[in-house]
Amino acid sequence: MERLSSTIILPEAFQGTRDGITRHFGFIWDQIKAPLIVPLLRFAVILCLIMSVMLFIERVYMGVVIVLVKLFVKRPEKRYKWEPIKEDLEFGNSAYPMVLVQIPMFNEREVYQLSIGAACGLSWPTDRIIIQVLDDSTDKTIKDLVQHECQRWARKGINVKYEVRDNRNGYKAGALKEGMKRSYVKNCDYVAIFDADFQPEPDFLWRTVPYLALNPEIGLVQARWNFVNSDECMMTRMQEMSLDYHFTVEQEVGSSTYAFFGFNGTAGVWRISAINEAGGWKDRTTVEDMDLAVRASLKGWKFLYLSNLKVKNELPSTLKAYRYQQHRWSCGPANLFRKMIMEIIRNKKVSLWKKVHVIYSFFFVRKIVAHIVTFVFYCVVLPMTILIPEVQVPKWGAVYIPAIVTFLNAVGTPRSLHLLFFWVLFENVMSLHRTKATFIGLLEAGKRVNEWVVTEKLGTKAAAPKASKKSLFKFGERLHPLELGFGAFLFFCGCYDFTFGKSHCFIYLFLQSITFFIVGFAYVGTIVPNS
Repeated sequence: MERLSSTIILPEAFQGTRDGITRHFGFIWDQIKAPLIVPLLRFAVILCLIMSVMLFIERVYMGVVIVLVKLFVKRPEKRYKWEPIKEDLEFGNSAYPMVLVQIPMFNEREVYQLSIGAACGLSWPTDRIIIQVLDDSTDKTIKDLVQHECQRWARKGINVKYEVRDNRNGYKAGALKEGMKRSYVKNCDYVAIFDADFQPEPDFLWRTVPYLALNPEIGLVQARWNFVNSDECMMTRMQEMSLDYHFTVEQEVGSSTYAFFGFNGTAGVWRISAINEAGGWKDRTTVEDMDLAVRASLKGWKFLYLSNLKVKNELPSTLKAYRYQQHRWSCGPANLFRKMIMEIIRNKKVSLWKKVHVIYSFFFVRKIVAHIVTFVFYCVVLPMTILIPEVQVPKWGAVYIPAIVTFLNAVGTPRSLHLLFFWVLFENVMSLHRTKATFIGLLEAGKRVNEWVVTEKLGTKAAAPKASKKSLFKFGERLHPLELGFGAFLFFCGCYDFTFGKSHCFIYLFLQSITFFIVGFAYVGTIVPNS
């Protein structure tokens, strides 16, 4: 009987102990909430609202300018001198500028034939063009395949140079810099650069080189990207929405109003003298293309963006590849901003207005504020206000500004407007990685500040890999603890909001948490079907 009673008393004792612990933590929470947590959260709300307003003004400004550009600004061929380059009967092909085409590669088994074939298929006098394949491959089999492909085109009469080096110092920037040192490059006037998955149309040089040949102030002509696998999966559709805004609005506005924008690293033609005057390629950050563009702009060179000239390329179709790409694209600009801000301020060749544009709009708002406010405000601060009702967020900051900014971001891809809500969720999830990378770049913290991982490419005819049960829960490759942690945090906030009815946003928080879980557990491209 005593044994039976003890079995009844023990659960009650455990329950009492648990209640005591709960009351103890509740007491501690009440003691620190009013003097510490609430003021900090209010300060975070104010700071996030300021950043939201900055981003809102930037997006509205860009939207207004792009409308004015489309209505009133002349097309590039009318703003600048442009006419087809004609053969001179007296001098023959020597009337054509000498063009170098660079194709940097690293273990590109799936796409090397496509890129080399597209470059060798460019319509230009064969004695006035040099195709330079810069192969940094570490796989001997792939190196042999690339070299054999170059030899095959050489036998057809194409001037193809297969270049290798003993190391990968500087990664892509190092390869491009090494390629420019070759003796035959001294005879070239312009250099066209294509990453390994880019496939220019045969008339690419005919449509770009005349701008450089007839306008000595232009240092760069940039073409638009055209994504061949945008319909492969939901993740590629999300990427298309983000990049289309960049090419439809940001690049167009920069070209039309400031004659400056960030070089996209590929699908562009540089004046070689502009590269040399700017100091050549540098490998101090992971965005060597942006680095060169800023330095060339500070030397007074103008840039031209051609929105009607599109070059086919491939979007990352696995989350692992996309994560690495976004880390490089977020960390690099922040690190470059840290390194160049004083150089930009002290520069005397460009106007004050252009300096303000580069420092505030190009770098600070787009490359830093946009990432930080997306994650900190929408994934941390707003859910925290559900748990702490003493802190209120004005409706204009929590609803109106985000909605307007979201719709302005979506104007570049009208065919995907029905996916806008999913795009918001996915961008919020990716903002976790972008924010982390931004702080790594700003603070130059850790080894990842200069991490360069080549984006995996599958080729235009390749399908996304299917998930295998064996590797579905491989930690660090498909299971990401940060995403799962924030998914659990948002799920808890949604449950709390639903239980106590604080702000009635539990549906969004539940969907947000589910998105975090999905992205954390598996590749989006292998789970979310094509829509």
